[in-house]
Amino acid sequence: MNRATHATATALALLGALSLTACTGGGLPDKGAAKAPATADPASRSDLRPFYGQQLAWTDCATDGYECARLTVPLDYARPGNGRTFVLPVARAAATGPGKRIGSLVFNPGGPGAAGAGSLEEGMDEAFGAAARARFDIVGFDPRGVGGSVPALTCEPAEEETEEEPAAEEAAAAEDETPDGVAPLYPRTEADRSAAAAGARTAAEDCEKHSGPILRHVGTDDAARDLDILRAALGERKLTYLGWSYGTSLGTSYAEQFPRRVRAMVLDGAIDPSLDWRQRVLSQSAGFRRSVDDYAERCAEIAGDRCPGRTPGEIRALIERLYQRAEREPLPVAEDSSYAEYGGMDATAVLDAVSMAMYTPEDQWEPLSEALREADRGDATKLGALGDEEETGSEDTDTTEGEEQEDASPGASEPPAVPAVPADNSDAALTAVNCLDVPHPRSVRPYWDALAPADKAAGVYGTAGVTAELTCRDWPSGERRPHKVAAEGVPPVLVVGTTGDPSTPYAEAVSLAEQFPAGMLLTYEGLGHTAYGRGNACVTAKVDAYLVELERVAPGATC
Repeated sequence: MNRATHATATALALLGALSLTACTGGGLPDKGAAKAPATADPASRSDLRPFYGQQLAWTDCATDGYECARLTVPLDYARPGNGRTFVLPVARAAATGPGKRIGSLVFNPGGPGAAGAGSLEEGMDEAFGAAARARFDIVGFDPRGVGGSVPALTCEPAEEETEEEPAAEEAAAAEDETPDGVAPLYPRTEADRSAAAAGARTAAEDCEKHSGPILRHVGTDDAARDLDILRAALGERKLTYLGWSYGTSLGTSYAEQFPRRVRAMVLDGAIDPSLDWRQRVLSQSAGFRRSVDDYAERCAEIAGDRCPGRTPGEIRALIERLYQRAEREPLPVAEDSSYAEYGGMDATAVLDAVSMAMYTPEDQWEPLSEALREADRGDATKLGALGDEEETGSEDTDTTEGEEQEDASPGASEPPAVPAVPADNSDAALTAVNCLDVPHPRSVRPYWDALAPADKAAGVYGTAGVTAELTCRDWPSGERRPHKVAAEGVPPVLVVGTTGDPSTPYAEAVSLAEQFPAGMLLTYEGLGHTAYGRGNACVTAKVDAYLVELERVAPGATC
C-alpha cells in the first residue's frame, strides 16, 4: 500500500490479495521453480533497443522544485515492436548535495496502484533520510496502467455510458442483484455466498469491459521490465532502488530478472512470493487482527483519554458492536458523507476504516478513537471520513496528451482504446495487478472452504479477506506461480520488517530476507506499516548507510 497516503478504503476490500508478486504473460518462463538468471542484456535485442536508447526530456513539473519527464515502454514485451506502448510519467527531486551525487534512487511507494511521480510531487522525497537525499536524485514513476500512465486502467463506466442506460433496465437489474439486508463479513448462507460471487463477477466484468485491451499487460514482471528501461534512461549502469510494501514485490521481480543490474535494493514491508492466495489472506488478515488488538491494548499510549473505552475489553467490545450493527443496517452518516449515497456505512466499510487506521498509529489512532465514539453514539460520519483522500492528478492524464507524447516516442502508435480514467485510478490498479499476479481458483468451492480457517485465524478480518478474493476468480491469470526467490548474482538486498506491521506481517520480511542470496534483515520493533520514512532515527541511519556506502546490516540488527 501507499505508505505515504496510507491506502484507500478499497485496499482492504482486497485483503489478502495485496501481498502478491509478479506475473504477466510477457513471454517469461514459469517461475514456479528456481532458474538461472538470463545472461543476455535485454538492451541488445533489436526490438527493445529503441526503448533502452531513450533520453528523458526533463521539464519543470507543475509543483515547484521537481522535474518531470515521460518514459515510453512496450505494452507487450512479447511483441515490443508492434507499436503499442505505455507512456509513463516520471518525476525527480535533485540531490541536495550535487557535488557528492552518486546517481538516481528510484522508489515505488506501494499499492499496487500508487503513482510514484505524483507521490514525489506531494513531497515523498521527504520520507528519505538527509544522507540519501544529499547523494541521490530521488526518482518516482507511475507504473504501467497507474495514475498518469497512458493508457491507464479503469473499471468504471464513463458518465455518458451510465446516463444512456435505460432507467427501467437499471432499476430491474438493481432489484435482481441486491440481496435482502446488508452483506455480512462472514457469508454463511447460500444466498449470501451467491450474492458475494455475483458481485465479484460483476466487478471483474466491469474491468474487462472498460480496460480489457491492457488488463493482461499490467502485472509486476512487466512493470519490473519497465523499471530496467527507466534505469537505462536515467543513465544508470546499475539500479539503486527502495520499495515500500507492494514495492517489495516490484523490487523482488526486478532482482530476479536483472540480478546483476542491482547496485543496492531496500525492500520495506516485505511480501513473501512463496505464499499462494489463501496463505496470503491468512497472513495479512491475521496481521490486521493483531494490529486492532494492539490498538485496544495500547490506545492510551497514543490517544490518551480520547480512547473509546477505559479498558482494552471495552474498546474491543465497541468495535465488535459496530460490526454487528452495520451487518444489520448501515450506520448513519451525514448527507455530505461519501457513504450517504449507500445509505450509510455497511460492515465492510466499517472494517475497512478500522483496519486502515492501523497503518500509522501515531497519526491515525486519535482520529479513529474519536470516530469510533461518535459512531457508537449513532453518527458514523467521522468514521467514514477517515479514509477520504483528496483526489490528486490533473488533466494531463487524459489520452490526448499521452497520444501526442507517444507520436515522438520509440515504437509509438495509437494505444489500445480505453475510456478516460478518473484522476485517481488506484482502486482499479489494485484489483488488476493483484488478480493478475497470483493464480486464483476458478471454482467458488475453494473460497468457501477457506472461510472457516480464515475465521479461526483472524475472525471477520479473515472472512472478509477471503470473500474479497472472489473478484480474482473471474480475472485473467498470468504465468507466475508462488515461488522462492531465484536471483543468483544479486548483491546483498536489505529487507526491513516491522514487528507490528498490519498489512505485511513481520514473518514475511523474515522469509524474504532468507530467500535472497546474502539477504539482510533489519527489524523495527514498532507498530504500523513499514518503517523507513516514519521518523525512527535508527532505521533511517542504517538504511541510508546501506544506500550511500553499501554498508551491510549485521545479522540480528534491530531498531
